[in-house]
Amino acid sequence: MPAMTNLLVKDDSATPKEWTLIPITDTPNPIWRSNDSLLPIEAQPRVSVTMEKLKTGSYRVSLKTEVPVLETLGASGTSLGYVAAPKVAFVNTVITTLFADKRSTISDRANAMKIHCGLFAGASSVTATGVLNNASLGDVYKASVLPVIQAFISMVLPN
Repeated sequence: MPAMTNLLVKDDSATPKEWTLIPITDTPNPIWRSNDSLLPIEAQPRVSVTMEKLKTGSYRVSLKTEVPVLETLGASGTSLGYVAAPKVAFVNTVITTLFADKRSTISDRANAMKIHCGLFAGASSVTATGVLNNASLGDVYKASVLPVIQAFISMVLPN
């Protein structure tokens, strides 16, 4: 099984910040969360992976990314000069789900992921364009020992 290790991701702010998502738990499902000392726990970005065997014998594997957005009362605060601590205004959530037939192979799942990720990478009407060159993604996925990829391709949850 792949080990739960820190995951490093960059955000899309004006000055991109690299977030370190640390393993929080693997029971019942793996969860990672940032541990930024300047943010309350509920404002930390978090990631979780779930896997469920369906009644048909197939599997549902989901990756969920949650990015809370903070808001403040304002720089001047109240008439008495009190400035409240920032509070979570809302959470942007992205979920990618794979439904894998019980007869599917690693190659089948890697191929589906290659096509899916190619679309996210900016597939267009011109070959090999987009944000990422996805020409060899399928082989990279099949050989990966990284925790999130292993969950989708090899059907093994990290711990």
